[in-house]
Amino acid sequence: MNIQALVPRPKSKRRFHRSSQRFVADRAGCYVLTTFGDVVLYVGLTDDLRRRIGEHLDDPKKIAETLLGRAFWFHWLETMDLNKIERTWMNIHIENEGSLPELNGIYSPTFT
Repeated sequence: MNIQALVPRPKSKRRFHRSSQRFVADRAGCYVLTTFGDVVLYVGLTDDLRRRIGEHLDDPKKIAETLLGRAFWFHWLETMDLNKIERTWMNIHIENEGSLPELNGIYSPTFT
């Protein structure tokens, strides 16, 4: 599924790379990891987007090649309505693909 299908759409985007971390907001929000072609690989939420991109960059599973490609972009939407947005994005992915995004292990909206 392409990120264009998400509603609301993420407002910001940076390369999923250590050098981009400083440009990511240190605020609460929902985020998406996508391939270079914007295929959704992971949907998440956090109280600190900058910290979270760093944690994902330290996770071998998140930086490894997947069947759909490698995570290349980190898209985000600053919001305090975390659970609602993440749940909506997950449901849109399930409706379009019949499953969770490839790098999401379980569907359990939690605040991290």
